[in-house]
Amino acid sequence: MFTGIIETLGKVEKIEKEGTNVHFSFSSSVTDQLKVDQSVAHNGVCLTVVSLNGNSYKVTAIDETLRRTNLGNLKIGDVVNLERCMTANGRFDGHIVQGHVDTTATCKKITDLKGSWEFVFEHEKNSKNITVEKGSITINGVSLTVVDSTDTTFSVHIIPYTFENTNFRTIKIGDKINLEFDIVGKYVAKLLGK
Repeated sequence: MFTGIIETLGKVEKIEKEGTNVHFSFSSSVTDQLKVDQSVAHNGVCLTVVSLNGNSYKVTAIDETLRRTNLGNLKIGDVVNLERCMTANGRFDGHIVQGHVDTTATCKKITDLKGSWEFVFEHEKNSKNITVEKGSITINGVSLTVVDSTDTTFSVHIIPYTFENTNFRTIKIGDKINLEFDIVGKYVAKLLGK
């Protein structure tokens, strides 16, 4: 389980294809604290560390993960948001994040609000894809609060700290981002649908 509070950024150092799998090697400031078998969220996608090599570590993404997320679009040099799994005695600063991306969305608009940035995203219309104003959403692993919400779009406001310390600063109009909708909302929607 994760909280959506990003610890650091990881840089893509190597991409290796093997059948339908892709092995990604990342360098990061927390690599020396990682161990094999550990879960780490990469842009909100929970992946297992499979090997360590100096300042880099390797994870493997299967075809399902590549189809459902933006990881398949990564190139050498790209940066991803990283969060190690929550410790049992840690603070719960964000919201419940599973590291199971539901879908991707496309950035439709970015507005500089002279103190923060408004990002508007569009996703596929689906009864499982639910956002509510002032509810929680996870974008590329970042726990955020929804500002405005429709059936297919929503907006968030990004403070300067988040902008500078996550890969929000690299998002451009037309880019795909990973979405994990609020788990509580998904359960409520499923129960009401029965």
